[in-house]
Amino acid sequence: MSPASDSAQPLAAGPLRDIRQARIAAALIDLDGTMVDTARDFCAALNAMLTRLGARPIELTEVLTYIGKGSEHLIGAVLAPRFAQAQAQALFQQAFDTYQAEYARINGQFSSLYPQVEAGLAAMRSADIKLACVTNKPRRFALELLRHYGLLDYFSVVYGGDSWPQKKPHPQPMLEACRALAVAPAHAVAIGDSENDALAARAAGLWSLAVPYGYNHGQSVQKIPADGIVENLLQAAQLIAQRS
Repeated sequence: MSPASDSAQPLAAGPLRDIRQARIAAALIDLDGTMVDTARDFCAALNAMLTRLGARPIELTEVLTYIGKGSEHLIGAVLAPRFAQAQAQALFQQAFDTYQAEYARINGQFSSLYPQVEAGLAAMRSADIKLACVTNKPRRFALELLRHYGLLDYFSVVYGGDSWPQKKPHPQPMLEACRALAVAPAHAVAIGDSENDALAARAAGLWSLAVPYGYNHGQSVQKIPADGIVENLLQAAQLIAQRS
């Protein structure tokens, strides 16, 4: 890939709209797969859980297909191929509680910040773009991870998958973040690595941009129904600062 600083043009045009037509006042940014590569944290916590349950371990490639829909979905997806349905249901709460405890212990240890994340956040802040982190990760884990990388102070709002009754791809977290930032959805953009981000944004009336390096449940980024694909958060900052 060429450096984002060479051009603020998106890697691929969006299916519907040109975001440069908007007057973007806020960016709602995903966490896992967008700002931080956390897949190895997930893998380590899940394997600690599976060891406690006496089940076969999980490989990183399998983990990548499950990330992004919240902890409940993650645990259910991991148990399904390892136990009969009735046993998986009976073990779910124990597995969930064990996973939460293991993830709290591991959070951030095996993760890494994606390139240009802090540069992109700083550029958005310099452009007076209000920032929210909207993730399906439990909020306490999101706060800890953002603090671990020195990113927490960039965000006026941090919502996790347990902040509201509904998670992405439901629009509720996006709408609540816009309300908290006092920005109309039409003047906000969601930035993420999966279809959950784009679908939630579209349902809430936001613009959306996708990054190509995350997880997207193991599917190609080209399948994400976003308004554009950008190399990283710095290119996103440059793009939304433009006017057509």
